[in-house]
Amino acid sequence: MARTESTMLPLGTIAPFFSLQNPLTNSYESLTDIAGELGTVVMFICNHCPFVKHVNHEIVRVANDYRVLGFGFVAISSNDIEAYPEDGPWQMRETAQKYNYSFPYLFDENQEVARAYDAACTPDFYLFDSELKLVYRGQLDDSRPGNGIPVNGRDLREALDNIFNNRPQNKIQKPSLGCGIKWKAAAED
Repeated sequence: MARTESTMLPLGTIAPFFSLQNPLTNSYESLTDIAGELGTVVMFICNHCPFVKHVNHEIVRVANDYRVLGFGFVAISSNDIEAYPEDGPWQMRETAQKYNYSFPYLFDENQEVARAYDAACTPDFYLFDSELKLVYRGQLDDSRPGNGIPVNGRDLREALDNIFNNRPQNKIQKPSLGCGIKWKAAAED
C-alpha cells in the first residue's frame, strides 16, 4: 500500500465552496446544503482504498453520533475514475448503500474541490466551525490497516467534542495517512 500523508491545510482557512453531484440521488449538493449549525466535517474518501475500508464503519458511527448534535458531514471522492473505475459514481452509490452512509457522498469529477482543500490522501478529514473556519484537519485516529490499534475515531471525536463543549482545539494535530488521491494526468497542450 502506498502511504501518503495529508498536507494539513492551515487552520483558520475558510471552507472552499463546492456544489457536487450525489450519485445516490442524482442531484447536486453544496457546502451550504450540508453545513451544520455547530460545524461541518468534510471527508475525502474513495471506494478502493484499504485505509478507507479500514475505517468506514467508524466514519459512519462518528457521523451518526454527531449529526444529531448539530454537525454536518459530507464525503467526497475525487479520484480519476478512468484509472480507477471502482471509484466511479455507480460504485460510490453501492458503497453509500452498503455502509448506510447518513451523509452525502459526492463525486468531484474534475478534482477542483480536492485541489481547493489541498487534499492529498484518502481518508482525509477537515472540521470547520459554525463560521466555516478550519479548526481541525488530519487523521480519524491512530489505527491503520495491520497496526493492531482499534479504530475509534478518537482524534476527530475529540475535535468535535471541543466545538460542542466550547473548548479550545488541541494544537497537536496528526496528519491522516492513506492512499494518495489519484490525480488525472495533466492535459497535453
